[in-house]
Amino acid sequence: MIRPLMLSLFSFLLTCMTTFASSAIASDGDDGYRLWLKYEPVTSAAVKAEYLKYASFISNAEKGEITGSALKELQKGMKQLIGKDVPAAAMAGSRTGGIVFSLEPATGDAPAQEGYQIQLASGNIVISAQSERGILYGTFALLRHLQMQQPVKNLSGSSAPKIRYRMLNHWDNTDGTIERGYAGGSLWKWYELPERVDPRYEDYARANASLGINGTVLNNVNASARFMSQEYIGKVAAIANVLRKYGIKTYLSVYFAAPKTLGGLATSDPLDPKVRAWWTGKVAEIYKTIPDFGGFLVKANSEGEPGPQDYGRTHADGANMLAEAFKPYEGIVVWRAFVYKADPNADRFKAAYEEFVPLDGKFDPKVIVQVKNGPIDFQPREPFSPLFGNMPKTPLGMEFQITQEYLGFTTHAVYEAPIFKECLDADTWVNGQGSTVAKVIDGSLHNYDRTLMAGVANTGSDRNWTGHPLAQANWYAFGRLAWDHQLSSEQIASEWTQLTLTRNQKSSEHITKMMLRSREIYVDYNTPLGLSRPWMGVHFAPEPWQSRGARPDWTATYYHRADSAGLGFDRTASGSNALAQYRPQVRAQWLNPDQTPLPYLLWFHHLSWNKKLSSGRTLWDELCHRLYSGADSVSWMQQQWDFAKSDLDPRVFADVAGRLQVQRREAIWWRDAWLLYLQTFSRQPVPKGLTPPERTLEEVKKSVNIYLMR
Repeated sequence: MIRPLMLSLFSFLLTCMTTFASSAIASDGDDGYRLWLKYEPVTSAAVKAEYLKYASFISNAEKGEITGSALKELQKGMKQLIGKDVPAAAMAGSRTGGIVFSLEPATGDAPAQEGYQIQLASGNIVISAQSERGILYGTFALLRHLQMQQPVKNLSGSSAPKIRYRMLNHWDNTDGTIERGYAGGSLWKWYELPERVDPRYEDYARANASLGINGTVLNNVNASARFMSQEYIGKVAAIANVLRKYGIKTYLSVYFAAPKTLGGLATSDPLDPKVRAWWTGKVAEIYKTIPDFGGFLVKANSEGEPGPQDYGRTHADGANMLAEAFKPYEGIVVWRAFVYKADPNADRFKAAYEEFVPLDGKFDPKVIVQVKNGPIDFQPREPFSPLFGNMPKTPLGMEFQITQEYLGFTTHAVYEAPIFKECLDADTWVNGQGSTVAKVIDGSLHNYDRTLMAGVANTGSDRNWTGHPLAQANWYAFGRLAWDHQLSSEQIASEWTQLTLTRNQKSSEHITKMMLRSREIYVDYNTPLGLSRPWMGVHFAPEPWQSRGARPDWTATYYHRADSAGLGFDRTASGSNALAQYRPQVRAQWLNPDQTPLPYLLWFHHLSWNKKLSSGRTLWDELCHRLYSGADSVSWMQQQWDFAKSDLDPRVFADVAGRLQVQRREAIWWRDAWLLYLQTFSRQPVPKGLTPPERTLEEVKKSVNIYLMR
């Protein structure tokens, strides 16, 4: 991700006007605004009757700010779901037939204190927890149960998050744009704050709290120093006042050079006493205004951003300086490991490992190093980052991307839970078999006290929040997995579909099936067999021929390495030797091209076009079949969606159906771009049984150029 050019004032005003106009149109159906909190009336008479038995009162003796939000949500949900106004009661006493919030003494670690238990006791439904947040999360769990029309007898149970810090990273800018955002402008209206607080902020907070998300980084990691100014601290405080009511702490991305650019110092050297004093004073200033401030997120010495290496210092030096400023407070420093140098002879795959592993054990306890799930940059499929498992003395947080930067932005339906699970379930072998990435980031493998999972947010000012209606499922999936990474992709998809689209079992099954296959379908027509493509440009137009850039790793050809001999990036000992960064058992599965699983083949090997694969086809033939299969399978996705038409809101159905038509067209576009370009190297025909593209490579290139001129 690189700093974008600022939009012109005209473009920005046009965006604002368009957003306002779209939000002002009267809804003639489900506009997607309610997300998975629709609370549509329960249609099962038996289930409704059961819950009416517990709708006499809601007891909230604590009367705290967060339990107040829980009470408000529960009253709203019960009214809409079963049609009953449920009054609040100060104490339950001996009363029965109600819902009781029970706050118990705090014991155990922070995640345990955010957990909850729901049980039937003394004639009431009791939601008990060790914190107000736990009460809130238990309330949303109860409402989720009721929305899915599950009987009361299945209600009892307990749950606690496996990760302590569960947060969204917004890449929002002060001018209202969002880097890699595809759902309109920013939610945060900086030009109105702090005087006017948009009511939408509360609905954003509700949606996050319903998933157990407890932190939000408001601004882009390519940060502006303005966020450290007194003016913007006041604006941030206004948002924090809303989020706090739903158990969400506010964080900020910081510009490392702020002491120099904003503070007027001669340097931003992290070892300079004046610089350290500046940051200590700035953190104290923030806490005076935002007493529960969460901390800083930092992108440093990456893609042109300033950092400690500008002064001959290490990432640990920079992170520890900021951690020192947080010593009197609960806040933390999240330091991103997304770094790579402009070295034409290097392998970007290896960069984070080379810079961070030597620093293991040198970071302050308040620092969490945030690592992208893969070693390159949020590709449709990547092997897990070799950092996981190789820094046992340093808490490592997970960074997933929810926004679809490389996944077709708002015109391709790609359910991302399988991407998240693929990484979380991967085995690092650091402490023997079963040392999964999930166990690294939840602290159980290395006894980390501070654990984190972050997702780059896909929200925007579009009325339905995420642009593509089905993209809401990715926000939902991230939150559910941040709470419990053992949940399956299928369970989460089924939940979301029933809560958001339809309760009809057959229609829900069709949609769930479509969602579960969508990622593999996208990979087949976009990056089959382990191709990768993080080149310069918009990231959603096919340009495999792009070979000119400010640096080699900002080109397409750097990654796929197509030539007359074959295709793929050799990362074995005969190439970059990136495989050496993994444990021997991990290396073994990818070392031999004859044994490497096909989805990862070209990540680690440069192979001849005529190389016979485990599928029985040559590399060229297999590549062609996957490109065609992926593009053709979008038609299957359309069929699955059509099956559910009668059980879907007409407005939602039409929206997704139209986007699937675009996806079908663009899938063929991607297929043709890859095939025709790579054919110039393979010099082989399209395999029998597949119809050759109707256009030439030059015609495809022209269509891409026209597209990029929009």
